[in-house]
Amino acid sequence: MIGFNRRFDVNFGGLKSALDAGEIGKAELLSITSFDPAPPPVAYIKVSGGIFRDMMIHDFDMAHFIMGQAPVSVSATAACLVDPEIGAAGDYDTAIVTLRYADGKLAVIKNSRRAAYGYDQRIELLGSEGLLQAQNTLEHTVVKSGAQGVTSAKPTYFFLERYMQSYKTEWAAFVAALETGGAMPATLDDGVLALTMAEAATKSAQTGQPVALADI
Repeated sequence: MIGFNRRFDVNFGGLKSALDAGEIGKAELLSITSFDPAPPPVAYIKVSGGIFRDMMIHDFDMAHFIMGQAPVSVSATAACLVDPEIGAAGDYDTAIVTLRYADGKLAVIKNSRRAAYGYDQRIELLGSEGLLQAQNTLEHTVVKSGAQGVTSAKPTYFFLERYMQSYKTEWAAFVAALETGGAMPATLDDGVLALTMAEAATKSAQTGQPVALADI
């Protein structure tokens, strides 16, 4: 089983269930935002495989999980805006990818290694009959309203805090599959597809041209 824990997040799973139930009609435009609170050490960047294979790989899988199919082409653009040492190491810290599907659907993934306000993890899906959104998990639910405006808590700090429950649910699903002999909910094929999208995005960012998944 591949450890794509975000599939087991209750909010993302709820969005997927609502789509499958036909609550917004046909999916048309998916938007995934995934910003880290701060970049990792450059020593890690040098061995990470790059932002598309290391960070956006989870978002590629989430796009597959929600859309239920592989894209036919990947277009990527990327820059180094957060830390020049990341660029010197041959990587990017800010990236946008557009996925195009055979039936015309589109998905946009946005990644940044830095968000000063915390770990930003949101999904928005526009359909023919409505919109589904999965918002950030906040540090607490207290909201203060006053003459100067309305304030609330920041998103939870990083992935351990944000996805702790999804890790637990993932482990439970893995054990249940072993005990019952059932199918693994995140397979090797899912991992290969996500990596193929990451390879296509890397090539697209380097060449400035869309890359067909069939060419990877």
